[in-house]
Amino acid sequence: MCGLVGIVGKSDIAPEIYDALTVLQHRGQDAAGIMTCSGGRFSQRKSEGLVRDVFRQQHMQNLRGSIGIGHVRYPTAGSSGAALAQPFYVNSPYGIALAHNGNLTNSEQLTRELFQDDLRHLNTDSDSEVLLNVFAHEMQTLGKLNPTADDIFTAVAAVHQRCRGGYAAVGLVVNYGVLGFRDPLGIRPLVVGVREGALGAEYMLASESVALDVLGFSLISDVAPGEAVFIDMDGVLHRRQCARSPSLRPCIFEHVYFARPDSLMDEISVYKTRMRQGEALGKKIRRLRPDLQIDVIIPIPDTSRIAAQSMAHELGIKFREGLMKNRYIGRTFIMPGQSQRKKSVRQKLNPVPLEFDGKNVMLVDDSIVRGTTCRQIIEMARDAGAAQVFFASAAPPVRYPNVYGIDMPSASELIAHGRTVEEVCELIGADWLVYQDLDDLVRCSMEGNPDVDGFDCSVFNGEYITGDVDQIYLDRVESLRNDDAQSQRRAALQADGALVGIHNDA
Repeated sequence: MCGLVGIVGKSDIAPEIYDALTVLQHRGQDAAGIMTCSGGRFSQRKSEGLVRDVFRQQHMQNLRGSIGIGHVRYPTAGSSGAALAQPFYVNSPYGIALAHNGNLTNSEQLTRELFQDDLRHLNTDSDSEVLLNVFAHEMQTLGKLNPTADDIFTAVAAVHQRCRGGYAAVGLVVNYGVLGFRDPLGIRPLVVGVREGALGAEYMLASESVALDVLGFSLISDVAPGEAVFIDMDGVLHRRQCARSPSLRPCIFEHVYFARPDSLMDEISVYKTRMRQGEALGKKIRRLRPDLQIDVIIPIPDTSRIAAQSMAHELGIKFREGLMKNRYIGRTFIMPGQSQRKKSVRQKLNPVPLEFDGKNVMLVDDSIVRGTTCRQIIEMARDAGAAQVFFASAAPPVRYPNVYGIDMPSASELIAHGRTVEEVCELIGADWLVYQDLDDLVRCSMEGNPDVDGFDCSVFNGEYITGDVDQIYLDRVESLRNDDAQSQRRAALQADGALVGIHNDA
């Protein structure tokens, strides 16, 4: 999962892109980058690390221009390194930069086509570079010296014909403007907003509406599935549907975990969705175990807090903050390697003994992926004196890998894959475990916007909505994503220094 920003302003906009990326830091902690354009020249700064660490004052001073794009990244196939930081850039045609959130499921096929048919060289193994080169090739085939908004949309339509998977992208064409587009199923999010000023309207594209809010932009709308948005150098907004059969089927895991609760996604409040998740889970607990003695409900911070609060209200049970979080430790879901994840959990959370000692505790988390984190937290609760430890997941069992841009572990490393709820409960060491029902999870999100055609729930039900994911593809995902394979890639990168690539420090 990654975070995207694109701005067309009236003055130097790099500081505002920086601020927006900071707001979207939760979407990626591996690398960050900004690219701006002024006087027909690109300026860029990108590197591994958090936004605050990648950009220093001297970098920001060199990022000149009133149009630009930015990106925060975490790797979707385990690869990491400075050369994979985005945005990516090609000099032909025009000079085009692009940043991407998602994953192309036909990346290997496209890589072959780009080399054999389009005569284009790829510098990394990133499917984001593939997407950029597909778009650049389609722009070049138009043969226009001065492309128009219509030409941009024609190229995006061709991208939709060639590319499969989940993707949202922001791009920058030298001296022409900023564009954004979203896959025909709207799996990955993208919004557009406007800010009126004395010099005229300024426009912004972002992965989440919260980035617009912080910078004083008003949300115009989500970018529709298959739609492309182009803001030219004069600050004129152009929009067009570029897909033949678009359908709104966003990733439901955004509502469960990734998105900030103060964001609106496809007109759905993430905050209210998580409230409904807690209410539904509370009703299920009452239905399954009406006599269950729970003394206190404690969330595992931060993404489960809203669901836990509404669950406590539904059940009429005390809600307490019993786990204190060290906010200088990153999200364990994104941590590379099992040993690193185990170490970070103990550094990240510490129990308040008074809230556990002698009590029957219901711990609430947004989901259970590997089971490593919740197992250690249950051990913490028992060490703090809990009499019984129950565990509730606001999401159904995660049994299948994600192929649309979330670095979900390989299937064999998902604790619920091939196991019953009772078996998972035993493995994590809980006295009782309850999961959200998938139908309830979908209803909680659908209630926010009944016009949504459905959701990508593939991590829960194994149904991949693009229709091109088979067992052969999943086996390849397994070989790329398991911890052993990722450790080998990291060791190879350390031995070689870095992936071959162009890395500019603006």
